[in-house]
Amino acid sequence: MPKHFDPRHAATAFDHDSTLVLALELSGKCWEANAVVPGVERRPRRRLAVGDLAELLRSIERWKAVAAKANCVVQRVVLTYEAGRDGFWIARYLLAQGIEVHVMHPASIPVERRNRRAKTDRIDLDMLLRTLLAWLRGEPRVCSMVRIPSEAEEDLRRPGRERERLLNERLQLENRLENLLCLHGVSNFKPRLKKAAERLEQVRSFAGTPLPPQTMDELRRLMVRHRLVSDQLRGLEAARDRVMAVAEPDEAERMIQILIRIVGLGTETATLLVRELFCRSFRDRRALANFVGVTGTPFRSGGMDREQGIGKNGNAHVRRIMVQLSWRWLRFQPDSALSRWFDERTGGAKGRIRKVMIVAMTRKLLIALWRYVETGEVPAGARILPA
Repeated sequence: MPKHFDPRHAATAFDHDSTLVLALELSGKCWEANAVVPGVERRPRRRLAVGDLAELLRSIERWKAVAAKANCVVQRVVLTYEAGRDGFWIARYLLAQGIEVHVMHPASIPVERRNRRAKTDRIDLDMLLRTLLAWLRGEPRVCSMVRIPSEAEEDLRRPGRERERLLNERLQLENRLENLLCLHGVSNFKPRLKKAAERLEQVRSFAGTPLPPQTMDELRRLMVRHRLVSDQLRGLEAARDRVMAVAEPDEAERMIQILIRIVGLGTETATLLVRELFCRSFRDRRALANFVGVTGTPFRSGGMDREQGIGKNGNAHVRRIMVQLSWRWLRFQPDSALSRWFDERTGGAKGRIRKVMIVAMTRKLLIALWRYVETGEVPAGARILPA
């Protein structure tokens, strides 16, 4: 298994006299860079046009020259910026130029807790730079860095995310169609039927009269959009299912193929889990659970000791998939050790206790599936289809 990415501390010792440290503040209007130059007390700033990485590289060369005049030779350049809308293309480009880039998780940056605090780009940039310096010095838990994926890894996640958006869009169109028809007393129209567009022309109101012309025009336009979204969904699903026929699969495709052998785990769920989760490397099971956001959040202060529930600070998409899979696991794997554990803990209870315990079972199932794809260890008592 490849060496895991540890976001908690730097892998290289920090030498202040030979390291040029930069923080980059990104916005839609302009970029701003702040630097700590070896041998120079002041911290120079540079305002850049959005996307002007060439000017950033020229600024780095100038700051290296300034450090050389102070008898300091820059041997390492470290840059950070906050993860956000701009993604990782900046990091990948700068890494290719020999610059060490760390993308900082914005929620992990410490901030003041006053009710009303000042917030400007300059203040944010100073905080970003101070946090990076503390992280480079090895201070524990000062912030977390985000793993920088390759362009290919990011691209493989697009179909699953696009499918989710298309499903939501199709549901919105269907709800709009049904609500519009309901205004005229029509309640038995099913937009997903194969001949729904033809049947729409024959729909009559509750009084038996044709629908108004403007309403019919809107319904026709909605049906055209519904058909387009449905066709795009079928295309995505056909491309997804072709992974099953690959004779020489890569590592991710191998994981998908063995996950589908588990009874109750379909192609879509297996693909999303591998592309969003299992293609990454984790140092232990706690790091895995924390990434998904199913670890506990205790509140212990003074005489107060209570549990606030799961943190929900990870990948919400994967967490939702895993909770849904846990409910399906109870149905399709009733004789497995996890299902028996759930039944023993709930004792036939209904309502809230089952919702609480299903999250605990989700954490166990997540770890069991992770071990299965990494080591081949089958979840205890689970039914597996033959290869």
